[in-house]
Amino acid sequence: MTIPILIVLAVVVLAILFFVTEWVRYDVVGLLVLLTLAITGLITDEQALRGFSNPAVITIGAVLVLSGGLYRTGVANLVGRHVLGLAGDSQVRLIFLMMATAGALSGIMNNIAVGALFLPVVLDIARRTNQAPSKLLMPLAFATLLGGLLTLIGTAPNILISGYLEQEGLQPFRMFDFTPLGVLILLAGTVYMASMGRRQLPSRETGVTSRERSIDIRAVYDLQSTLFTVTIPRDSRLSGSTLAETRLGVALGLNVLAIRRNGQKQLAPQPQYLLRGGDQLIIQGRIDALESLQSWKHLTKADHRLPITADLVSESVALAELEVVPGSSACENTLADLDLRTLFGVTVIAIGRADRQRRSRLQDVLLEENDTLLVIGPTDRIQALSEQEDFGPVQTLHTEEASRKYRMDERLLHLRVPEESPLAGQSLAESRLGDALGITVLEVTRDEGKVMLPYPDMVLESGDELLIAGREEELQLLDSFQDLRIEREGPEVEELESDEFTFAEATLAPRATLLGQTLQELFFREKYGLTVIAIWRGDRSYHSNVRVRSMKLRLGDAILLYGPTRKLAMLAQDPSFIVLTADAPDVYRSGRAPLAGAIMAGVILSVAFGLLPIQIAAPSGAVLMVLTGCLTPEEAYEFIEWKVLILIAGMLGLGLAMQESGVAGIVGENVLGSLAAFGPLAVVAGLLVLTAGAAQIMPTVAVAVLMSPIALTSALELGYSPHAMMMVIAVGSSCAFLSPVGHPVNLLVMGLGGYRFTDYTKAGMGLFVAILAVTLLALPVLWPIVQ
Repeated sequence: MTIPILIVLAVVVLAILFFVTEWVRYDVVGLLVLLTLAITGLITDEQALRGFSNPAVITIGAVLVLSGGLYRTGVANLVGRHVLGLAGDSQVRLIFLMMATAGALSGIMNNIAVGALFLPVVLDIARRTNQAPSKLLMPLAFATLLGGLLTLIGTAPNILISGYLEQEGLQPFRMFDFTPLGVLILLAGTVYMASMGRRQLPSRETGVTSRERSIDIRAVYDLQSTLFTVTIPRDSRLSGSTLAETRLGVALGLNVLAIRRNGQKQLAPQPQYLLRGGDQLIIQGRIDALESLQSWKHLTKADHRLPITADLVSESVALAELEVVPGSSACENTLADLDLRTLFGVTVIAIGRADRQRRSRLQDVLLEENDTLLVIGPTDRIQALSEQEDFGPVQTLHTEEASRKYRMDERLLHLRVPEESPLAGQSLAESRLGDALGITVLEVTRDEGKVMLPYPDMVLESGDELLIAGREEELQLLDSFQDLRIEREGPEVEELESDEFTFAEATLAPRATLLGQTLQELFFREKYGLTVIAIWRGDRSYHSNVRVRSMKLRLGDAILLYGPTRKLAMLAQDPSFIVLTADAPDVYRSGRAPLAGAIMAGVILSVAFGLLPIQIAAPSGAVLMVLTGCLTPEEAYEFIEWKVLILIAGMLGLGLAMQESGVAGIVGENVLGSLAAFGPLAVVAGLLVLTAGAAQIMPTVAVAVLMSPIALTSALELGYSPHAMMMVIAVGSSCAFLSPVGHPVNLLVMGLGGYRFTDYTKAGMGLFVAILAVTLLALPVLWPIVQ
């Protein structure tokens, strides 16, 4: 083997490794591949950049915008609801109609968009017909994948394959060249899943199953058992406080869903809502969290010499100021996000901003440029923090200066843990003193001595003296919890709903940039004005507000929400979320649906009749979608999957290097050439199995780019039709349904259907065999293999 061949093979292997392990994001993999090939001289600089201006890349981007226009105007939603409404209660008829309709729409729309549009419709039907979503959602995902074979613009691999033929001087595929074989495959797949395939699907209950929403919330999320009522006494210190100031949510993981006052009920009160004595709070959460807080014996103030600030410093511990520099990555993050205590061993005890100082409840403060942080910690760790590019130089402060500048003595208290206190035996983290009171424990004193800046895992003991940074008013807030009257009997769920307030379920869209982030990091409540009640993941729901806020979001999570319907409508318009509840507010521009449909029809017909090439017709249609108001310019950019386009541009260079270096010929000769002795159908079967196998672990666009030069080279060497072999690549790329990671649409339904990894293989294997049989029977008739 030559050195260029070895380099290309090494690049291919590493790219596949990165795709499988996801150590590197797939668009970055595409760029790494491109740069490696250019640096090693396997492709020229001009060839390396050619992929970014490739007509296929431009066309795919434009088709995504066209698909977005159909999505935003609700064309697919309208069609889906009317067609699926004909299915009645029959599971067989429902699967058949659903797959046929979703598949047909996927021929002109992005398959993820079709899946997202059909999710609420299918889940609504599952509720009304009392069927498990796991019997319906996987066939929906499979249909969107198979439907991409219906037209040239049905899926990105089709466009790439056609573009590769044109690049090699051959006749590219036309708009409906895929249709005859695509219709047969979609029909075979639909018949199989509606008959034998549905018996391979699991029947599992998830958070989106039952027939009626209120029953679903009580039975599946067990919401009714988590509702209780709390009455605020007339003379309570909580009177005049806002909901946020009570810290019921942050401290105890409780959600206040409604407040009764003078016979009137305020649903979904906002954090700024002012409480009064006599208010009845309807709360969702664990009642034992509040009862446990009430069982605490009060922390008592301890006698101590003044000034307290003098206790804070020593030879090894210092007070210092450092500034958040302009352009710092710390900006728009909270101290909880930065976690300086864990990373650097220092504690922030005050934040200076302009002429103001913030000295309590610091963890949730969004940092800004030029903020000054007053920190305490080991001298060497403070110095290490100053070396970070996000912060300016350290300025060490004397205790007197810190006390004068930040008035720290007003915020430092000595408290004692009383005998037999429930706090004894709990770690600082378990006690949740910081969450409950918004305080920071700076020092713990016991018989053995002092522990400066204790870590959260330090266990408290009776008699411990705590030096805290906080306010005495916050201790009084703790006292006020002792007088709350708790009633275990909560209202019926229906009492919390009205025309203006409702429960709803949502999930993350596959293209969402929020994956891996927490609700706390997203400031979800502040941004959307909705309360997260629970998250359904796998086969169970999570209710605790504290737990839910700290869970990293995954694709397939079902999020139960409560709040104003107008806020729900705003969430539904966010491309990062899909609202699953059937009666969610209408967020589509239905009045422009006929216009969007006409624009898409114009694009398809202009290409079909040869009036315009696809690389001109598609961008023209995309522009018209924006000019006619079917999409806003911002939405158009959001619907373009930039990571996919970058991946394609990078991988196109690899396809070129495979062909020019001879790798494509070697792979084709050793893999497909060995099958030639058994006849053309054996070669077709081998190529289809190889392509489909790659599609389970790699992005389908990467599969198309990698397999195209292999298929074309083998076709020319064996005397087979290039178009027949490239059609096999298109079919194989659409068979990404044997694993959940084969395609984002599989992951979209995985959590909502309660599926496991093996469920896809079990249900998909029979489907693949059916597709293989149809391909072997129909391809020689539609696209003669031997020229």
